[in-house]
Amino acid sequence: MRGVVFDGRQVRVVDDLAVREPGPGEVLVAVAAAGLCHSDLSVVDGTIPFPVPVVLGHEGAGVVAAVGAGVTHVAPGDHVALSTLANCGTCAECDRGRPTMCRQAIGRPGKPFTRGAEPVYQFAANSAFAERTVVKAVQAVRIPEDIPLASAALIGCGVLTGVGAVLNRARVDRGDSVVVIGTGGIGLNVLQGARLAGALRIVAVDANPAKEAAARQFGATDFLTSAEGVRDLLPTGADHVFECVGRVELIRRAVDLLDRRGQAILLGVPPATAEASFLVSSLYLDKSVLGCRYGSSRPQRDIALYAELYRQGRLLLDELVTAAYPVEDFDKARAEAEAGRVARAVLTF
Repeated sequence: MRGVVFDGRQVRVVDDLAVREPGPGEVLVAVAAAGLCHSDLSVVDGTIPFPVPVVLGHEGAGVVAAVGAGVTHVAPGDHVALSTLANCGTCAECDRGRPTMCRQAIGRPGKPFTRGAEPVYQFAANSAFAERTVVKAVQAVRIPEDIPLASAALIGCGVLTGVGAVLNRARVDRGDSVVVIGTGGIGLNVLQGARLAGALRIVAVDANPAKEAAARQFGATDFLTSAEGVRDLLPTGADHVFECVGRVELIRRAVDLLDRRGQAILLGVPPATAEASFLVSSLYLDKSVLGCRYGSSRPQRDIALYAELYRQGRLLLDELVTAAYPVEDFDKARAEAEAGRVARAVLTF
């Protein structure tokens, strides 16, 4: 079968990939579509260290092909969106409703794929850039069949991370002010999360003026090409500032833009060894710097919620799919994504 494999030197679309059958508590999914997220590119450029060879992709949707023993919540033929959380469901963190903190879901890459006799790693417990992938049952969330799979694919990372950061981590409230630095796929979802939460002022900041129309479509009340103008709009600062780029100087800027009791939420991913600095004294008025993994999501609950909000016309998905490419055109999709010409490129099988 076809898949996108990174061997540590180059990324190639191969056609000799194989995946094992699902074991107990697992689901085999025929992937229909997968979003090309910046995290996939970060594996290739070394920002996210990961063992190789690896099948990339972690934001996908498809149709259940087979289920292993004990799986009852989905069946062959069901449409599903995939999450990256292979959480155990039984530890203290899972029991508290915090699956993103489950230690079984972090840093344990498996090898369900092979090329010839060589095992191949799975990225983010998902590897959606393959015609078929095996995931833990908890990662497959059934969705209504009337949702286009190319749109549903984006729920599993971009929407869970961006909207979830607003609703679950920052807990933005009605009337709050929000600044979003960076309006790529994650930033656009932060914008619509802030709109859903009832934020009164939602300021999008992106150096590319061509992104203004999309930012406003997703919920921005204001658009700036530089954070320098934020204080003109919010003289006392913002209640919440989301850094969605992954640059340490922008983390400092996010902290500097906070009002009293404000929160800076870090969503962008800088290199693993990157360090950020800020004035410690700037935090004493009850300000906070918050990390956020995967939107602090509970995927079995949140994916179903976002799917229904989409069906009601309250959450945008189709508009995120700015370009779709057959998997054979991965190089073109990658070039468009790296150049920032698309919010989300989607690969189709």
